Amino acid sequence: MGFRFATLWKAPAINPINQKALSIPILNPVNVYGRVFLLSWWGFFVAFCSWYAFPPLLTETLKKDLNLSQAEVANSNILGLTAALIVRLVAGLACDRFGARWTFAGILLLGAIPTALAGTVTTHNGLVVLRFFAGILGGSFIPCQVWTTGFFDKSVVGTANALTAGLGNAGSGVTYFLMPAIFNSLVQRQGLSESKAWRVAFVVPFILITATAIVMILTCPDTPTGRWSSRNRDIQRHLDMRDTFLTTNTTGNKHGNASSIDSGNDTVQLNSSNAHGHFTDTQAQEDDLLTAASWELVEKPTVKNSLGALCTLPTLTLLVVYFCSFGTELSVNSILGAYYAKNFPDLGQTGSGSWAAMFGLLNAVFRPAGGILADLIYRHTNSLWAKKALIHSLGIMLGVFLILIGIDDPNSKPVMFGLMTGMAFFDEAANGACFALVPHVRPTSNGLITGVTGAAGNLGGIVFLLIGRFTNGSADYPKKLWIIGAVTIAGNLLVAWIRPIPKGQLGGR
Repeated sequence: MGFRFATLWKAPAINPINQKALSIPILNPVNVYGRVFLLSWWGFFVAFCSWYAFPPLLTETLKKDLNLSQAEVANSNILGLTAALIVRLVAGLACDRFGARWTFAGILLLGAIPTALAGTVTTHNGLVVLRFFAGILGGSFIPCQVWTTGFFDKSVVGTANALTAGLGNAGSGVTYFLMPAIFNSLVQRQGLSESKAWRVAFVVPFILITATAIVMILTCPDTPTGRWSSRNRDIQRHLDMRDTFLTTNTTGNKHGNASSIDSGNDTVQLNSSNAHGHFTDTQAQEDDLLTAASWELVEKPTVKNSLGALCTLPTLTLLVVYFCSFGTELSVNSILGAYYAKNFPDLGQTGSGSWAAMFGLLNAVFRPAGGILADLIYRHTNSLWAKKALIHSLGIMLGVFLILIGIDDPNSKPVMFGLMTGMAFFDEAANGACFALVPHVRPTSNGLITGVTGAAGNLGGIVFLLIGRFTNGSADYPKKLWIIGAVTIAGNLLVAWIRPIPKGQLGGR
Protein backbone atom coordinates (compact mmCIF):
# COMPACT_ATOMS: atom_id res chain seq x y z
CA MET A 1 0.00 0.00 0.00
CA GLY A 2 1.38 3.43 -0.98
CA PHE A 3 1.75 6.47 1.20
CA ARG A 4 -1.47 8.21 2.24
CA PHE A 5 -1.37 11.86 3.31
CA ALA A 6 -4.14 11.25 5.85
CA THR A 7 -1.68 9.26 7.99
CA LEU A 8 0.06 12.55 8.77
CA TRP A 9 -2.82 13.68 11.00
CA LYS A 10 -5.06 10.64 11.61
CA ALA A 11 -4.64 8.48 14.70
CA PRO A 12 -2.36 5.61 13.62
CA ALA A 13 -3.26 1.93 13.38
CA ILE A 14 -1.66 0.02 16.26
CA ASN A 15 0.22 -3.28 16.33
CA PRO A 16 -1.99 -5.29 18.75
CA ILE A 17 0.93 -7.13 20.34
CA ASN A 18 3.44 -4.40 21.14
CA GLN A 19 1.00 -1.44 20.92
CA LYS A 20 3.35 0.43 18.57
CA ALA A 21 2.08 2.74 15.83
CA LEU A 22 2.11 1.52 12.23
CA SER A 23 2.22 5.07 10.84
CA ILE A 24 3.58 8.42 12.03
CA PRO A 25 0.96 11.12 12.86
CA ILE A 26 3.42 13.98 12.38
CA LEU A 27 0.74 16.69 12.41
CA ASN A 28 -1.36 15.36 15.30
CA PRO A 29 0.09 16.35 18.71
CA VAL A 30 -3.26 15.53 20.36
CA ASN A 31 -2.69 11.83 19.69
CA VAL A 32 -0.19 10.31 22.14
CA TYR A 33 1.98 8.91 19.32
CA GLY A 34 2.02 12.27 17.57
CA ARG A 35 2.81 14.04 20.84
CA VAL A 36 5.74 11.74 21.61
CA PHE A 37 7.01 12.22 18.06
CA LEU A 38 6.75 16.02 18.42
CA LEU A 39 8.51 16.22 21.78
CA SER A 40 11.18 13.73 20.68
CA TRP A 41 12.37 15.91 17.82
CA TRP A 42 11.64 19.23 19.53
CA GLY A 43 13.52 18.26 22.70
CA PHE A 44 16.48 17.20 20.58
CA PHE A 45 16.15 20.38 18.51
CA VAL A 46 16.35 22.81 21.45
CA ALA A 47 19.18 20.77 22.98
CA PHE A 48 21.22 21.07 19.79
CA CYS A 49 20.38 24.77 19.48
CA SER A 50 21.98 25.32 22.87
CA TRP A 51 24.85 22.86 22.40
CA TYR A 52 25.88 24.62 19.19
CA ALA A 53 25.07 28.14 20.38
CA PHE A 54 28.76 28.98 20.85
CA PRO A 55 30.31 28.38 17.37
CA PRO A 56 28.26 31.09 15.56
CA LEU A 57 29.61 33.72 17.98
CA LEU A 58 33.10 32.25 18.43
CA THR A 59 34.41 33.34 15.02
CA GLU A 60 34.58 37.01 16.03
CA THR A 61 32.63 38.13 19.11
CA LEU A 62 33.69 35.62 21.78
CA LYS A 63 37.16 35.27 20.31
CA LYS A 64 37.68 39.02 20.67
CA ASP A 65 35.92 39.44 24.02
CA LEU A 66 37.74 36.55 25.72
CA ASN A 67 41.01 37.13 23.83
CA LEU A 68 41.10 33.59 22.42
CA SER A 69 43.64 32.09 20.04
CA GLN A 70 42.57 29.76 17.23
CA ALA A 71 44.01 26.83 19.18
CA GLU A 72 41.94 27.76 22.25
CA VAL A 73 38.79 27.90 20.12
CA ALA A 74 39.60 24.41 18.81
CA ASN A 75 40.15 23.14 22.37
CA SER A 76 36.71 24.38 23.46
CA ASN A 77 35.12 22.62 20.47
CA ILE A 78 36.77 19.33 21.42
CA LEU A 79 35.76 19.54 25.10
CA GLY A 80 32.15 20.21 24.08
CA LEU A 81 32.09 16.91 22.19
CA THR A 82 33.86 14.96 24.94
CA ALA A 83 31.09 15.50 27.49
CA ALA A 84 28.45 14.44 24.97
CA LEU A 85 30.35 11.20 24.35
CA ILE A 86 30.31 10.33 28.06
CA VAL A 87 26.67 11.26 28.50
CA ARG A 88 25.60 9.20 25.47
CA LEU A 89 27.21 6.09 26.94
CA VAL A 90 25.46 6.62 30.28
CA ALA A 91 22.15 7.65 28.65
CA GLY A 92 21.84 4.37 26.78
CA LEU A 93 21.98 2.35 29.99
CA ALA A 94 19.69 4.86 31.73
CA CYS A 95 17.08 4.43 28.98
CA ASP A 96 17.09 0.65 29.48
CA ARG A 97 16.87 1.05 33.26
CA PHE A 98 14.54 4.04 33.78
CA GLY A 99 12.95 4.65 30.39
CA ALA A 100 13.70 7.19 27.69
CA ARG A 101 11.29 9.93 28.81
CA TRP A 102 12.85 10.50 32.23
CA THR A 103 16.35 10.16 30.80
CA PHE A 104 15.50 12.74 28.13
CA ALA A 105 14.00 15.23 30.60
CA GLY A 106 16.93 14.74 33.00
CA ILE A 107 19.50 15.51 30.30
CA LEU A 108 17.62 18.66 29.27
CA LEU A 109 17.34 19.95 32.83
CA LEU A 110 21.00 19.23 33.62
CA GLY A 111 22.10 20.86 30.37
CA ALA A 112 20.00 23.93 31.10
CA ILE A 113 22.25 24.79 34.06
CA PRO A 114 25.50 25.49 32.12
CA THR A 115 23.40 27.20 29.43
CA ALA A 116 22.10 29.66 32.02
CA LEU A 117 25.63 30.19 33.35
CA ALA A 118 27.15 30.96 29.92
CA GLY A 119 27.08 34.68 30.66
CA THR A 120 29.45 34.26 33.61
CA VAL A 121 32.40 33.20 31.41
CA THR A 122 35.31 35.66 31.38
CA THR A 123 38.36 33.51 30.51
CA HIS A 124 39.46 30.75 28.15
CA ASN A 125 39.47 28.22 30.99
CA GLY A 126 35.96 29.24 31.98
CA LEU A 127 34.78 28.76 28.39
CA VAL A 128 36.31 25.30 28.18
CA VAL A 129 34.72 24.19 31.47
CA LEU A 130 31.33 25.60 30.56
CA ARG A 131 31.33 24.08 27.05
CA PHE A 132 32.27 20.73 28.57
CA PHE A 133 29.18 20.75 30.80
CA ALA A 134 26.97 22.21 28.06
CA GLY A 135 28.01 19.12 26.09
CA ILE A 136 25.59 17.19 28.31
CA LEU A 137 22.90 18.34 25.88
CA GLY A 138 24.57 16.39 23.07
CA GLY A 139 23.49 13.22 24.88
CA SER A 140 19.82 14.07 24.22
CA PHE A 141 20.08 12.24 20.91
CA ILE A 142 20.04 8.85 22.67
CA PRO A 143 16.70 9.11 24.54
CA CYS A 144 15.25 10.84 21.45
CA GLN A 145 15.93 7.72 19.36
CA VAL A 146 15.07 5.18 22.08
CA TRP A 147 11.77 6.91 22.88
CA THR A 148 10.82 6.99 19.20
CA THR A 149 11.76 3.32 18.76
CA GLY A 150 9.51 2.46 21.71
CA PHE A 151 6.42 4.01 20.09
CA PHE A 152 6.75 3.10 16.40
CA ASP A 153 6.65 -0.33 14.79
CA LYS A 154 9.69 -1.75 13.01
CA SER A 155 7.97 -1.23 9.64
CA VAL A 156 8.24 2.54 10.11
CA VAL A 157 10.88 2.89 12.83
CA GLY A 158 13.62 3.83 10.38
CA THR A 159 11.52 6.71 9.07
CA ALA A 160 10.45 7.77 12.58
CA ASN A 161 14.00 7.74 13.93
CA ALA A 162 15.35 9.59 10.91
CA LEU A 163 12.64 12.26 11.10
CA THR A 164 13.10 12.95 14.82
CA ALA A 165 16.89 12.95 14.46
CA GLY A 166 16.85 15.02 11.28
CA LEU A 167 14.48 17.67 12.58
CA GLY A 168 16.35 17.74 15.89
CA ASN A 169 19.76 17.96 14.24
CA ALA A 170 18.49 20.97 12.29
CA GLY A 171 18.82 22.82 15.59
CA SER A 172 22.56 22.97 14.97
CA GLY A 173 21.76 24.93 11.80
CA VAL A 174 19.01 27.14 13.21
CA THR A 175 21.30 28.28 16.01
CA TYR A 176 23.66 29.78 13.41
CA PHE A 177 20.79 32.13 12.51
CA LEU A 178 19.23 32.40 15.97
CA MET A 179 22.21 33.36 18.12
CA PRO A 180 23.63 36.07 15.79
CA ALA A 181 20.09 37.44 15.31
CA ILE A 182 19.52 37.68 19.07
CA PHE A 183 22.99 39.15 19.53
CA ASN A 184 22.52 41.77 16.80
CA SER A 185 19.09 42.70 18.16
CA LEU A 186 20.46 43.25 21.65
CA VAL A 187 23.29 45.42 20.34
CA GLN A 188 21.37 47.44 17.75
CA ARG A 189 17.93 47.76 19.37
CA GLN A 190 18.60 47.42 23.08
CA GLY A 191 21.88 49.31 23.08
CA LEU A 192 23.86 46.62 24.93
CA SER A 193 27.60 46.35 24.47
CA GLU A 194 28.85 43.35 22.49
CA SER A 195 30.39 41.87 25.63
CA LYS A 196 27.07 42.01 27.48
CA ALA A 197 24.84 41.12 24.51
CA TRP A 198 26.30 37.67 23.82
CA ARG A 199 25.92 36.77 27.50
CA VAL A 200 22.26 37.81 27.61
CA ALA A 201 21.58 35.91 24.37
CA PHE A 202 22.04 32.56 26.14
CA VAL A 203 18.93 33.18 28.26
CA VAL A 204 16.77 32.25 25.25
CA PRO A 205 17.97 28.61 24.83
CA PHE A 206 17.84 28.18 28.63
CA ILE A 207 14.12 29.06 28.69
CA LEU A 208 13.35 26.79 25.70
CA ILE A 209 15.16 23.80 27.21
CA THR A 210 13.57 24.08 30.64
CA ALA A 211 10.04 24.55 29.30
CA THR A 212 10.40 21.57 26.94
CA ALA A 213 11.57 19.25 29.74
CA ILE A 214 8.59 20.22 31.94
CA VAL A 215 6.07 19.66 29.12
CA MET A 216 7.67 16.29 28.36
CA ILE A 217 7.29 15.15 31.98
CA LEU A 218 3.70 16.37 32.34
CA THR A 219 2.11 15.32 29.05
CA CYS A 220 3.73 12.10 27.79
CA PRO A 221 3.91 8.44 28.88
CA ASP A 222 7.03 6.28 29.10
CA THR A 223 5.76 3.59 26.73
CA PRO A 224 2.66 2.95 24.59
CA THR A 225 1.24 0.91 27.46
CA GLY A 226 2.01 3.43 30.21
CA ARG A 227 4.66 3.39 32.92
CA TRP A 228 8.14 2.05 32.22
CA SER A 229 8.14 0.00 35.43
CA SER A 230 5.02 -1.95 34.37
CA ARG A 231 5.96 -2.51 30.70
CA ASN A 232 6.83 -6.17 31.26
CA ARG A 233 3.46 -6.97 32.86
CA ASP A 234 1.65 -5.21 30.02
CA ILE A 235 3.52 -7.21 27.40
CA GLN A 236 2.90 -10.43 29.36
CA ARG A 237 -0.83 -9.68 29.15
CA HIS A 238 -0.59 -9.36 25.37
CA LEU A 239 1.41 -12.59 25.18
CA ASP A 240 -1.28 -14.36 27.22
CA MET A 241 -3.84 -13.08 24.71
CA ARG A 242 -1.66 -14.53 21.97
CA ASP A 243 -1.51 -17.92 23.67
CA THR A 244 -5.31 -17.93 24.10
CA PHE A 245 -5.79 -17.10 20.43
CA LEU A 246 -3.40 -19.81 19.28
CA THR A 247 -4.84 -22.43 21.63
CA THR A 248 -8.35 -21.92 20.28
CA ASN A 249 -7.17 -22.07 16.67
CA THR A 250 -4.65 -24.90 16.61
CA THR A 251 -4.25 -28.50 17.66
CA GLY A 252 -0.48 -28.58 17.57
CA ASN A 253 1.99 -30.36 19.79
CA LYS A 254 1.58 -29.28 23.43
CA HIS A 255 5.15 -30.09 24.33
CA GLY A 256 7.25 -27.03 23.69
CA ASN A 257 9.97 -24.91 25.13
CA ALA A 258 9.68 -21.62 26.92
CA SER A 259 12.15 -18.81 26.86
CA SER A 260 12.19 -15.73 29.01
CA ILE A 261 13.54 -12.22 29.15
CA ASP A 262 14.39 -10.48 32.40
CA SER A 263 13.15 -6.93 31.83
CA GLY A 264 13.07 -5.66 35.38
CA ASN A 265 11.39 -6.94 38.51
CA ASP A 266 9.38 -9.50 36.55
CA THR A 267 10.39 -12.16 34.06
CA VAL A 268 8.32 -12.31 30.90
CA GLN A 269 7.76 -15.77 29.46
CA LEU A 270 7.85 -16.31 25.71
CA ASN A 271 5.99 -19.61 25.37
CA SER A 272 6.09 -21.50 22.11
CA SER A 273 3.90 -24.53 22.78
CA ASN A 274 3.05 -24.91 19.12
CA ALA A 275 6.59 -24.58 17.86
CA HIS A 276 6.96 -28.22 16.80
CA GLY A 277 5.56 -30.21 13.94
CA HIS A 278 4.49 -28.96 10.54
CA PHE A 279 4.68 -25.29 9.63
CA THR A 280 1.19 -23.93 9.26
CA ASP A 281 -0.33 -20.51 8.72
CA THR A 282 -1.14 -20.37 12.40
CA GLN A 283 2.40 -21.24 13.38
CA ALA A 284 3.64 -18.51 11.08
CA GLN A 285 1.30 -16.15 12.91
CA GLU A 286 2.79 -17.27 16.20
CA ASP A 287 6.33 -16.73 14.95
CA ASP A 288 5.39 -13.21 13.88
CA LEU A 289 3.85 -12.51 17.27
CA LEU A 290 6.90 -13.84 19.07
CA THR A 291 9.05 -11.61 16.93
CA ALA A 292 6.90 -8.59 17.78
CA ALA A 293 7.02 -9.44 21.48
CA SER A 294 10.77 -9.93 21.59
CA TRP A 295 11.21 -6.68 19.71
CA GLU A 296 9.39 -4.82 22.46
CA LEU A 297 10.98 -6.34 25.56
CA VAL A 298 13.99 -4.51 26.96
CA GLU A 299 16.23 -6.42 29.35
CA LYS A 300 17.27 -5.01 32.68
CA PRO A 301 20.91 -3.95 32.15
CA THR A 302 23.45 -6.36 33.64
CA VAL A 303 27.14 -6.83 32.98
CA LYS A 304 26.49 -10.17 31.25
CA ASN A 305 23.76 -9.09 28.84
CA SER A 306 25.46 -5.74 28.18
CA LEU A 307 28.70 -7.45 27.20
CA GLY A 308 26.73 -9.89 25.09
CA ALA A 309 25.12 -7.03 23.21
CA LEU A 310 28.35 -5.06 22.76
CA CYS A 311 30.76 -7.84 21.83
CA THR A 312 29.31 -8.67 18.42
CA LEU A 313 30.44 -7.79 14.91
CA PRO A 314 27.08 -6.19 13.94
CA THR A 315 27.49 -3.76 16.86
CA LEU A 316 31.03 -3.03 15.69
CA THR A 317 29.64 -2.18 12.25
CA LEU A 318 27.28 0.42 13.72
CA LEU A 319 30.10 1.96 15.74
CA VAL A 320 32.43 2.26 12.75
CA VAL A 321 29.93 3.70 10.27
CA TYR A 322 28.49 6.20 12.75
CA PHE A 323 31.99 7.14 13.94
CA CYS A 324 32.67 8.17 10.34
CA SER A 325 29.36 9.78 9.34
CA PHE A 326 28.28 11.61 12.50
CA GLY A 327 31.90 12.31 13.39
CA THR A 328 32.13 14.13 10.06
CA GLU A 329 28.97 16.10 10.78
CA LEU A 330 30.15 17.23 14.21
CA SER A 331 33.61 18.24 13.04
CA VAL A 332 32.27 20.08 9.98
CA ASN A 333 29.68 21.91 12.13
CA SER A 334 32.48 23.11 14.39
CA ILE A 335 34.74 24.49 11.63
CA LEU A 336 32.46 25.37 8.71
CA GLY A 337 31.75 28.98 9.71
CA ALA A 338 35.47 29.65 10.16
CA TYR A 339 36.28 27.85 6.86
CA TYR A 340 33.81 30.02 4.96
CA ALA A 341 35.13 33.16 6.66
CA LYS A 342 38.70 32.20 5.66
CA ASN A 343 37.90 31.51 1.99
CA PHE A 344 35.29 34.27 1.64
CA PRO A 345 36.24 37.11 4.04
CA ASP A 346 33.63 39.39 2.47
CA LEU A 347 30.90 37.31 4.16
CA GLY A 348 31.86 38.42 7.69
CA GLN A 349 30.74 36.67 10.89
CA THR A 350 27.03 36.88 10.14
CA GLY A 351 27.29 35.89 6.47
CA SER A 352 29.67 32.97 7.00
CA GLY A 353 27.54 31.81 9.92
CA SER A 354 24.38 31.94 7.81
CA TRP A 355 25.91 29.84 5.04
CA ALA A 356 27.38 27.41 7.57
CA ALA A 357 23.90 27.08 9.08
CA MET A 358 22.66 25.52 5.85
CA PHE A 359 24.71 22.40 6.55
CA GLY A 360 22.83 21.77 9.79
CA LEU A 361 19.46 22.84 8.41
CA LEU A 362 19.67 20.31 5.58
CA ASN A 363 19.35 17.63 8.29
CA ALA A 364 15.61 18.32 8.25
CA VAL A 365 15.47 16.86 4.72
CA PHE A 366 18.56 14.73 4.16
CA ARG A 367 18.62 12.69 7.39
CA PRO A 368 14.95 11.64 7.04
CA ALA A 369 15.70 10.77 3.41
CA GLY A 370 18.22 8.19 4.62
CA GLY A 371 15.75 6.58 7.02
CA ILE A 372 12.90 6.62 4.50
CA LEU A 373 15.10 5.05 1.82
CA ALA A 374 16.18 2.36 4.28
CA ASP A 375 12.57 1.53 5.21
CA LEU A 376 11.46 1.44 1.57
CA ILE A 377 14.32 -0.88 0.63
CA TYR A 378 13.54 -3.12 3.61
CA ARG A 379 9.85 -3.38 2.67
CA HIS A 380 10.66 -4.31 -0.91
CA THR A 381 13.52 -6.72 -0.20
CA ASN A 382 12.60 -7.97 3.28
CA SER A 383 16.36 -8.07 3.88
CA LEU A 384 18.49 -6.22 6.39
CA TRP A 385 21.46 -6.72 4.07
CA ALA A 386 19.79 -4.18 1.78
CA LYS A 387 19.63 -1.62 4.59
CA LYS A 388 23.28 -2.26 5.35
CA ALA A 389 24.31 -1.91 1.70
CA LEU A 390 22.62 1.49 1.59
CA ILE A 391 24.56 2.66 4.66
CA HIS A 392 27.93 1.72 3.15
CA SER A 393 27.09 3.21 -0.24
CA LEU A 394 26.20 6.53 1.35
CA GLY A 395 29.31 6.42 3.54
CA ILE A 396 31.67 5.81 0.63
CA MET A 397 30.13 8.65 -1.39
CA LEU A 398 30.50 10.90 1.66
CA GLY A 399 34.21 10.13 1.67
CA VAL A 400 34.49 10.93 -2.05
CA PHE A 401 32.91 14.38 -1.57
CA LEU A 402 35.13 15.17 1.42
CA ILE A 403 38.23 14.34 -0.61
CA LEU A 404 37.01 16.47 -3.53
CA ILE A 405 36.43 19.49 -1.26
CA GLY A 406 39.76 19.00 0.50
CA ILE A 407 41.78 18.72 -2.70
CA ASP A 408 40.03 21.53 -4.59
CA ASP A 409 39.65 23.97 -1.64
CA PRO A 410 37.13 26.02 -3.67
CA ASN A 411 37.42 29.80 -3.76
CA SER A 412 34.25 30.07 -5.83
CA LYS A 413 31.09 30.32 -3.75
CA PRO A 414 28.87 28.31 -6.15
CA VAL A 415 31.44 25.48 -6.29
CA MET A 416 32.02 25.48 -2.54
CA PHE A 417 28.35 25.58 -1.60
CA GLY A 418 27.44 23.01 -4.26
CA LEU A 419 30.05 20.52 -3.08
CA MET A 420 29.09 21.10 0.56
CA THR A 421 25.43 20.43 -0.27
CA GLY A 422 26.34 17.15 -1.99
CA MET A 423 28.52 16.16 0.96
CA ALA A 424 25.72 17.08 3.37
CA PHE A 425 23.29 14.75 1.56
CA PHE A 426 25.51 11.68 1.79
CA ASP A 427 26.61 12.50 5.34
CA GLU A 428 23.19 13.15 6.84
CA ALA A 429 21.41 10.42 4.86
CA ALA A 430 24.06 7.95 6.09
CA ASN A 431 23.28 8.99 9.69
CA GLY A 432 19.56 8.42 9.09
CA ALA A 433 20.11 5.05 7.41
CA CYS A 434 22.38 3.90 10.26
CA PHE A 435 19.66 4.47 12.85
CA ALA A 436 17.18 2.65 10.65
CA LEU A 437 19.33 -0.44 11.27
CA VAL A 438 20.11 0.15 14.97
CA PRO A 439 16.71 -1.08 16.33
CA HIS A 440 17.19 -4.43 14.55
CA VAL A 441 20.62 -5.27 15.94
CA ARG A 442 19.81 -6.06 19.59
CA PRO A 443 16.24 -4.95 20.38
CA THR A 444 16.38 -6.31 23.94
CA SER A 445 19.24 -3.88 24.68
CA ASN A 446 18.09 -1.08 22.41
CA GLY A 447 19.09 1.73 24.76
CA LEU A 448 22.59 0.35 25.20
CA ILE A 449 23.15 -0.14 21.45
CA THR A 450 21.72 3.29 20.69
CA GLY A 451 23.95 4.82 23.37
CA VAL A 452 27.24 3.28 22.26
CA THR A 453 26.47 3.98 18.60
CA GLY A 454 25.69 7.61 19.36
CA ALA A 455 28.83 7.85 21.51
CA ALA A 456 30.88 6.45 18.64
CA GLY A 457 29.66 9.37 16.53
CA ASN A 458 30.86 11.81 19.17
CA LEU A 459 34.19 9.99 19.39
CA GLY A 460 34.50 10.40 15.63
CA GLY A 461 33.92 14.14 15.98
CA ILE A 462 36.60 14.39 18.66
CA VAL A 463 39.13 12.35 16.68
CA PHE A 464 38.50 14.33 13.50
CA LEU A 465 38.85 17.64 15.36
CA LEU A 466 42.09 16.42 16.94
CA ILE A 467 43.38 15.49 13.49
CA GLY A 468 42.69 19.06 12.43
CA ARG A 469 44.11 20.47 15.65
CA PHE A 470 47.54 18.96 14.97
CA THR A 471 47.63 19.09 11.16
CA ASN A 472 49.78 21.96 9.87
CA GLY A 473 47.98 24.46 12.05
CA SER A 474 44.36 24.41 13.18
CA ALA A 475 43.19 26.53 10.21
CA ASP A 476 44.24 24.07 7.47
CA TYR A 477 40.64 23.08 6.79
CA PRO A 478 41.08 21.45 3.33
CA LYS A 479 43.64 18.96 4.64
CA LYS A 480 41.35 18.08 7.55
CA LEU A 481 38.51 17.29 5.14
CA TRP A 482 40.38 15.02 2.76
CA ILE A 483 41.90 13.07 5.67
CA ILE A 484 38.40 12.58 7.14
CA GLY A 485 37.19 11.46 3.70
CA ALA A 486 39.92 8.84 3.39
CA VAL A 487 39.18 7.50 6.89
CA THR A 488 35.44 7.35 6.08
CA ILE A 489 35.92 5.31 2.90
CA ALA A 490 38.34 2.92 4.60
CA GLY A 491 36.04 2.44 7.61
CA ASN A 492 33.01 1.54 5.51
CA LEU A 493 34.95 -0.91 3.34
CA LEU A 494 36.44 -2.51 6.45
CA VAL A 495 33.06 -3.57 7.90
CA ALA A 496 31.00 -4.03 4.71
CA TRP A 497 31.25 -7.84 4.89
CA ILE A 498 29.80 -8.18 8.43
CA ARG A 499 26.25 -9.52 8.91
CA PRO A 500 23.65 -6.85 9.73
CA ILE A 501 22.49 -8.67 12.89
CA PRO A 502 23.85 -11.56 14.97
CA LYS A 503 23.35 -14.95 13.36
CA GLY A 504 20.21 -16.75 14.57
CA GLN A 505 18.67 -13.70 16.23
CA LEU A 506 14.88 -13.83 16.32
CA GLY A 507 13.14 -11.45 13.95
CA GLY A 508 15.99 -10.77 11.58
CA ARG A 509 16.94 -11.78 8.08
